[in-house]
Amino acid sequence: MMDLSLLLIAALSAALSGSLAQQDGSICIKANAQSCGECIQVSEICGWCTDEKFLSEGESKSARCDDVTYLKKKDCKNIEDPRGSTEITQNKDVTVRNKDGNVKLKPEEITQIQPQKLKVTLRSGEPQTFDLKFKRAEDYPIDLYYLMDLSFSMKDDLENVKNLGTDLMREMREITSDFRIGFGSFVEKTVMPYISTTPARLINPCSNNENCTSPFSYKNVLKLTSNGDRFNQLVSQQQISGNLDSPEGGFDAIMQVAVCEEQIGWRNVTRLLVFSTDAGFHFAGDGKLGGIVLPNDGKCHLENNVYSMSHYYDYPSIAHLVQKLSDHNIQTIFAVTEEFQPVYQELKNLIPKSAVGTLSSNSSNVIKLIIDAYNSLSSEVILENSKLPEGVSISYKAFCKNGVRGTEDNGRKCTNISIGDEVSFKISIESQKCPSGGKPEVITVKPLGFNEEVAIELNFICDCECAKKGEPNSPKCHGGNGIFECGACKCNEGRIGRECECSKDEVRSDDLDANCRKPNSTDICSNNGECLCGTCECKKRENPAEVYSGKYCECDNFNCDRSGNLLCGGHGRCECRKCICDTNYTGNACECSLDESTCLAKNGQLCNGRGKCECGICKCEDPKFQGPTCEVCPTCPGVCTEHKDCVQCRAFGDGEKKEMCQKECSYFNLIKVKDRKDLPQPTDQSFPLTHCKEKDANDCWFYYTYAITKNSTKEVFVVEKLDCPSGPDIIPIVAGVVAGIVLIGLALLLIWKLLMIIHDRREFAKFEKEKMNAKWDTGENPIYKSAVTTVINPKYEGK
Repeated sequence: MMDLSLLLIAALSAALSGSLAQQDGSICIKANAQSCGECIQVSEICGWCTDEKFLSEGESKSARCDDVTYLKKKDCKNIEDPRGSTEITQNKDVTVRNKDGNVKLKPEEITQIQPQKLKVTLRSGEPQTFDLKFKRAEDYPIDLYYLMDLSFSMKDDLENVKNLGTDLMREMREITSDFRIGFGSFVEKTVMPYISTTPARLINPCSNNENCTSPFSYKNVLKLTSNGDRFNQLVSQQQISGNLDSPEGGFDAIMQVAVCEEQIGWRNVTRLLVFSTDAGFHFAGDGKLGGIVLPNDGKCHLENNVYSMSHYYDYPSIAHLVQKLSDHNIQTIFAVTEEFQPVYQELKNLIPKSAVGTLSSNSSNVIKLIIDAYNSLSSEVILENSKLPEGVSISYKAFCKNGVRGTEDNGRKCTNISIGDEVSFKISIESQKCPSGGKPEVITVKPLGFNEEVAIELNFICDCECAKKGEPNSPKCHGGNGIFECGACKCNEGRIGRECECSKDEVRSDDLDANCRKPNSTDICSNNGECLCGTCECKKRENPAEVYSGKYCECDNFNCDRSGNLLCGGHGRCECRKCICDTNYTGNACECSLDESTCLAKNGQLCNGRGKCECGICKCEDPKFQGPTCEVCPTCPGVCTEHKDCVQCRAFGDGEKKEMCQKECSYFNLIKVKDRKDLPQPTDQSFPLTHCKEKDANDCWFYYTYAITKNSTKEVFVVEKLDCPSGPDIIPIVAGVVAGIVLIGLALLLIWKLLMIIHDRREFAKFEKEKMNAKWDTGENPIYKSAVTTVINPKYEGK
């Protein structure tokens, strides 16, 4: 089963490649190449036939350039088809070692990328692919430069940075045994309106009796060193300065740190730049506020370790910084306060191999921030290439850890790489044309932030090998008027023709063109070819099957009338723009079929006897009939309704036509059957058959079929017995009605009785409640009044 699947896949692949080759083969023909060198630049599938007798009479020289497989089919014995190649010239294995080992390697002895040099030969349209391997070496040296904002707002931060050297040395030894650290500071350009230029403020820009140093743009305090104590000593001597505006001149400082390699002391190792600030930044164009209009030149201007041209050159642009940081393999860590996190996050997105960390208000977390940022940067590898020659493109495919793969933009990078991990990339280089001059070019591919790179020498196939063996002034080229190379003549300047037989100077163009024009026409070669030496050489089409022909290229085999989007309706051939139809077809586009079989109805009649057969299609005479054979009549009454009255009168002697039955209803043969199952079925007949079910005036159903036989006889089969509905059974209906009335009466009585019981109980309960609430004594008559009246004299004192 597996073998069969593989065979099917192989066959499909071969068919697909063959189809693509055939499709691309038209590219070779369309190019109209006049030499082997021109031909091989068209596409990788194009070849040049060098056989001298390959061309037939009148065939253009450009016919030598075609798809290689097609040239073989045309029995070309010698085909020039050079191929590109890839050769690895330096391939040192990546370094495998342990930092605790006894062998101490120099930075230049450590290899993290393989191979190192290649030689690639490119032919137009043919990509060349090679594999690149990257492995993070353990104990790789690191240079770290700490660039700090020393404006007044960073005063408390400076105190925490003073002990950074020895503390950071101790932490970084967990990562590498070869670590160096440097320190620089920046404030702002020393011109208005960035700083105050009054004499007092130039000496001490701070207020509130703070002792500050004079403002400066950038100062290299300590070049890279492995002495952490020296770092602490020099940093502790630094003083805060001040400026007027909130954004700082940090971009000036970053540019100088990047380009002044010798003064900073950068080695060809991992380079880290820590940029620490609590403010934003000025960039290109802001210098105009201080009258500075010259763009930053991107060069080193340190004098006595101080940037001396801040008043002369504008701030660098972000793009300029990106270029310089990349050129010098510097990875940037922005240590900024939380307030400016969003700003520097956007900046990070523009600068490859950079990271942003949140700096506490007093920089107490700076060491942890640097360690975390370094781990983040070093765990990601991103490939970049130098500028490519014109017409050359490069693509990447990444094979990362845990089977993760990346293509297109993600094909350049791998993430989550630990020390000792190995990842690989497949790199494909392709040239679309031969660069001017065809000289070798060198490009580089390298991982961002690393000093190692792959050098690739590009060589271009711009001509065929057979061209080197060309015969100048060959007798085969009309007496030495050209170079005979690769089986064809390459004409000298001013000569034209297949064998360079014509001269542009000796023969007037008008005379030549007159032979290439049809009588009474001004078009040369009917605008479908070129006039070479008085003879029309017709153009080639993308599709080899489509050709121009004729003395004046006036004919072709693809511009005939079409039917159904097919040339000549698919039923003929196109010759000189006219259709030559196959047998049984006619018309301008061979669209009309002479075969009447498509017009035959099921009853064997042409168009059901209701029309004529034209071009194999029924043209109905009565517009109310439609369909392929005029069998449909949307506005006609149904067949069953149409014949109902005649069937009823003839079969049962009843209906509306009972009196005129013999006169109007004798047009069909009537056959009676006993039961519905005896009626003929559509599957039993070879002609149309309709089943009908109709109702008479007594609500009785009768069943019949109507058919037209092949000999146009109308036949009606009818069930001889009517299907009448039986009358209702009175007794059950009456009994049911009586029973229903009785039951409904009993139900109503029960409901009434229930409601009365409920009402009585409610009234009795109400009586009991009122009885309990009586205020008079039940033993005394409530309407009794005593006859004795007692009167008290108010003046009587009881004496």
